[in-house]
Amino acid sequence: MKNEQTLKYKTLLEEIIHDFAIYGDFEETKPFGSGHINSTFQSVWNQAGIKLRYTHQRINDQVFTHPDEVMENIERVTNHIRKIVKLSGKDDVSRRALTVIPARDGKLFIRDSEGGWWRTYLFIENSHTLELTDKPEDAQFLGESIARFQNHLANLGGSRLHETIPDFHNMEKRYQRFHSALNKDICNRAKIVKTEIEFMQKNEERGAVLIRSLNSKTIPERICHNDAKINNILIDDETSKALCIIDLDTVMPGTCLFDLGDLIRTVTTKAAEDERDLSKVEFDLVYFESLLSGYISEASFLLPCELSLLCESGRNITQIMGLRFLTDYLEGDHYYKIARPDHNIDRCRTQIALIQSMDKKWEMANTIADKLCKKNR
Repeated sequence: MKNEQTLKYKTLLEEIIHDFAIYGDFEETKPFGSGHINSTFQSVWNQAGIKLRYTHQRINDQVFTHPDEVMENIERVTNHIRKIVKLSGKDDVSRRALTVIPARDGKLFIRDSEGGWWRTYLFIENSHTLELTDKPEDAQFLGESIARFQNHLANLGGSRLHETIPDFHNMEKRYQRFHSALNKDICNRAKIVKTEIEFMQKNEERGAVLIRSLNSKTIPERICHNDAKINNILIDDETSKALCIIDLDTVMPGTCLFDLGDLIRTVTTKAAEDERDLSKVEFDLVYFESLLSGYISEASFLLPCELSLLCESGRNITQIMGLRFLTDYLEGDHYYKIARPDHNIDRCRTQIALIQSMDKKWEMANTIADKLCKKNR
């Protein structure tokens, strides 16, 4: 089925590819990457004897219901970063910020014959991504890279960016959905997961600390990536240094702590997100310190109110993910893809185990955070 869809999308792309402002002789397209949301292809063009490649994506309009707003955000963000890179004196600007290739009519997208939304980027040559953080230095690199991206966007002027997925990290809204799923219990599963339900109920107030701080303006609204992970950092093949951050669909207003929290959740344990042996789920203070050291060193914009919530951000985002897995399980597993009947509840239990490990080391984690904050101020 997937191969049939890929072939179909390839055909649709080739029908409209010449409507993008690409010059030269078109040679071929082929599937590219392994993303789960958008369908991605690469094309090759011969421009006066020089081969250039472009990246094309069919935007998933079930996830991003307003693709035009997604593209408006991306254009503003990439143009802003490009200006900053130019001012810094670097001469490889086209490798340090994504370049959106518009349609010939000036729009940032093209609709295919089935109504699908397509966008095109200039392909950044001689670069790669990493899939895993397998040593503390990787964690530090990740923290530095995401903080630098946030720092670049800290002074983005103009109107507020669009919320491409409204309430994405809104814990209060997530709990409203959880309570609704629990009350309906359409799959008669609540009795199976009483322990997990009780944990989420007990931690509801603490879990809302970030969104309530944001809504009350206790912490400032900033622009964040909302999908901060190491394979969204493009790395130079020669220098092994970060070039730019990619997958910008979820870049929107929020708190920078959303990104840091997701980094803490995914980097500070070696256990898989769906690990069934919960004894393997351990909050690693070495990786935590490396990650936080890298992040704080580049996040010069952070205010004291944000610094006070660094540790809490990791616990908060881990909880929101556990809650989402549990809610999906109660609703019948229709959002997250599952490979086994209890897959979502396994994921939920892993998140809960990580929170419990964090809580056991909470004092030590806060000591580390305080030390790093003083060192970098």
